Amino acid sequence: MENNGKKKVLLGMTSDELKTAVKALGMPQFTAGQIVKWLYQQHVRSIDEMTNISKVNRERLKEQFVVGAMSPIDSQRSVDGTVKYLFPVRCSEQGDDAEVPTLYVESVYIPDGDRATLCVSCQVGCKMNCLFCQTGKQGFEGSLSTGDILNQIYALPERETLTNVVFMGQGEPMDNLDAVLKATQILTSADGYAWSPKRITVSSVGVKGKLKRFLDESDCHVAISMHSPLVEQRRQLMPAERQMSITEVVALLKQYDFTHQRRCSFEYICFGGLNDTTMHAREIVKLLEGLECRVNLIRFHEIPGVDLPGADEKRMEALRDYLTKHGVFTTIRASRGQDIFAACGLLSTAKKNHEI
Repeated sequence: MENNGKKKVLLGMTSDELKTAVKALGMPQFTAGQIVKWLYQQHVRSIDEMTNISKVNRERLKEQFVVGAMSPIDSQRSVDGTVKYLFPVRCSEQGDDAEVPTLYVESVYIPDGDRATLCVSCQVGCKMNCLFCQTGKQGFEGSLSTGDILNQIYALPERETLTNVVFMGQGEPMDNLDAVLKATQILTSADGYAWSPKRITVSSVGVKGKLKRFLDESDCHVAISMHSPLVEQRRQLMPAERQMSITEVVALLKQYDFTHQRRCSFEYICFGGLNDTTMHAREIVKLLEGLECRVNLIRFHEIPGVDLPGADEKRMEALRDYLTKHGVFTTIRASRGQDIFAACGLLSTAKKNHEI
């Protein structure tokens, strides 16, 4: 990691922002395009590596900027190939010119045959405080800058193998929407990573106003954390239900077209005897009627201090079969990284508590 001092971070800047920056430094405008390529195609770690920029202009850049890439400080590797990384972050609350990052987030790399998915975080802690989530129990400490978000890809040892990125790590993406949208813009723009939006999925519990803006401004896939179709029960599991109910979320989604390349999915953690009954299945079918979507059933793995039972395999299969029979495409997500506690929040909580 470069010594950041009071300098600004290049990582996370768009082409237009870089044009403004180089103009202010009295440098040719084409220098911005050179920097973009060094950042998002070559993944350099220092300005000195930008060798087609004159030494004089590199020195000018170094007076005010650093690349800002930061390597993970810890990792846990599963027997199934899953790797959880702990990344330092500056956070927008600390400012891009924070000298020494003191906060941490987790990213999970999940290889699966010819696919490799990275689950990235967008906040340190989370305001949503879902009952079953370790991240929410940390409290909220800050939103990641665009550079913090992209660094989880930029500095990933397995970066070149990635086929997909999911914003399903720590934090609520709609609560940090500007940074998330900017990160996806850089990932999908021709002068950034040039990825197809089909390679990116952004999750949300449903945040009034913000979810609509995301749907209007992005072509990336959307995944909604449902976990119960019943308003009262979902409110007990997820306090965010009070601000935007699952019925409001679904009504909004029905205004958009998911019959072509863009996909809508619902994440559903199964709790034994609580939300995996036939009654819940009927209500899910009723709720999602007329919406082109899929449901991903997820096994619940215990986290400290949370007294919720996991559903057994037969109940999950019965729920899947009922939903599929009634026209809702449903899968049971394979559990990965169980031996390293791949659920978000556990590694960063340990770091925060000085356990690692």
